[in-house]
Amino acid sequence: MSEIKLAAEARTEFGKGAARRIRRADKIPAVLYGHGSAPVHVTLPGHQTMLALKHSNALFSIELEGKGQLAIAKDVQRDPVRNVIEHVDLLIVKKGEKVAVEVPVAVTGESAPGTIHLVDLQTLAIEAEATHLPESVEVSIEGLEAGTTVTAGEVKLPSGATLTTDPELVVVTISVPQDNSADIEAAEAEAAEQAAGSEAAAEATAGE
Repeated sequence: MSEIKLAAEARTEFGKGAARRIRRADKIPAVLYGHGSAPVHVTLPGHQTMLALKHSNALFSIELEGKGQLAIAKDVQRDPVRNVIEHVDLLIVKKGEKVAVEVPVAVTGESAPGTIHLVDLQTLAIEAEATHLPESVEVSIEGLEAGTTVTAGEVKLPSGATLTTDPELVVVTISVPQDNSADIEAAEAEAAEQAAGSEAAAEATAGE
């Protein structure tokens, strides 16, 4: 996807109190770092940044004081209760260089009738060109039979990307749903026996 422009402002206030004031103004504290430069503390527009971060591995053009700087989000801190973004770490990138990122796995297709699929790895670690990072990698399970596994090394990556996850790790497993009807029948039979035993005990007590 094309780069997303975000207008940043230099930040001079620090600490929890300053961060709360920034967030109340619908802005997000962030730090821009990388390529040997000193970290630059900035604020980003809240709503626009939140929408942009819905895209995994989005490429940003951070506009600060009339200059644009390409960057990707390396760490996003969220409030676990309110799920609001509290802070963003932005890594400066250059066109042509490769960076290490985690890419979500997207399963496509339908496995053979009567089977289900289990996703064992939610993300794959790859290296790819900073300006061409994929939002996800697709794993097709179309027609796969029970007992089939798809390993990381079998996943087709975008052109220019290199897998850094162990290629032997299983990403998706195809299996047959477990039939627990026998367990249910056994539990029902046991309950019936217990009920019958209780009734017999009650009748014996009544006859004494």
